[in-house]
Amino acid sequence: MKVTPYEAVASAEVTMPGSHACRVRWLVDETDGAPNFAMRQFEVAPGGYTPRHSHPYEHEVFVLEGEGDIYEGDVARPLRPGTVVFVAPDEVHQFRNTGGATLKFLCFVPNSHRNLPATMAPECARPENNC
Repeated sequence: MKVTPYEAVASAEVTMPGSHACRVRWLVDETDGAPNFAMRQFEVAPGGYTPRHSHPYEHEVFVLEGEGDIYEGDVARPLRPGTVVFVAPDEVHQFRNTGGATLKFLCFVPNSHRNLPATMAPECARPENNC
C-alpha cells in the first residue's frame, strides 16, 4: 500500500512538444505495484496548455482546481472544479488554462500507455500555431 501526500511526489515538466507551462506528478503507477492504471496529477499554469494530440488509449480526468478548456478537436468545452472528462482512444484533445490560477486535475491512464505512440495534431506541426 502507498499512502503519501501528493506534494511528496516529485513534479516534472511536461516535455512533449506542443506543451507550455505544464507539470505532472506520477502519483501511482506500475512502480508502486498498480497492475492496470496510473494516476497522474497535472498542474497547468495560467496561459499554459498540454499538446493538442491523440493516442490509442483512454484518459479519465477529474478537475481539482482552476479554470480552463478541454479541446475536443477544435471545440472548446469549459473545465471547472468537479468537472469529469472521458477522453476516448484516438480523440484529438488538449487542456488549456484560461484562468488566473493554476489548473490542477487528476488524469488516469492505462499502464500500457508507455508502449503506445502519441500523435501531435497536424495543425500543431508548426510552432506559430501555438497549440
